[in-house]
Amino acid sequence: MRRGSFQAGTVDYAAVGATQAADLMGYPPQGSIPAEASWRIGSGEARFTASADQLLSWGAQRGAGLTVRDVHPASGPMYTGVAFDAEGTPVQPSRLDQEQRFDADGTPYVSPGATVHLRGRVGGCRADAELRVISVIDEPRRVGFSLGTVGGSVVSGEESFLLEWRDNDEVWFTVRAFDRPTGSLYRVIRRLVKRRRRELFQGYLRAISPLYATGS
Repeated sequence: MRRGSFQAGTVDYAAVGATQAADLMGYPPQGSIPAEASWRIGSGEARFTASADQLLSWGAQRGAGLTVRDVHPASGPMYTGVAFDAEGTPVQPSRLDQEQRFDADGTPYVSPGATVHLRGRVGGCRADAELRVISVIDEPRRVGFSLGTVGGSVVSGEESFLLEWRDNDEVWFTVRAFDRPTGSLYRVIRRLVKRRRRELFQGYLRAISPLYATGS
């Protein structure tokens, strides 16, 4: 596996890539609270392609009410990201397009090693953090990425987003995460971490799923 500018030390937690582990829900990183949800969001290539474009242009984060700011792609041509198999073991990264893409506002799409600043409110509490793209999946029937906290957040940890166009033609959206509370209120009232995560998941689903938007 080639790695360029990324180093584990750029994030504020040790278990880099743990959202890819099959046993995340049973054995999360020490002190963290795991979460996982999957939704069928339609079927067919058109649904998969549209949802993938929405996901890679930070649509899930915006759908959760967060403002996407200061997206900085990784510097240097050697960076290829970190890839993991179904058991969470590092493997050769997937092929990624070399040309950087931008949305209509000029914001860079998700790319391995990029940093992003997210601001807003989640569950009535302030959300303001810098995150790094840990890995990106870009395959004909699987698209997704993982984000890790760099600093400033009320929690420390990682979340991953995956779209799959399965062999039965169904399109599924899966989000997995682990959060270790760092903000004083969240450390004292740990149930707020779970409430925050539920609200984020619902926001992500609203953005990516047309079925959710229409109430179907």
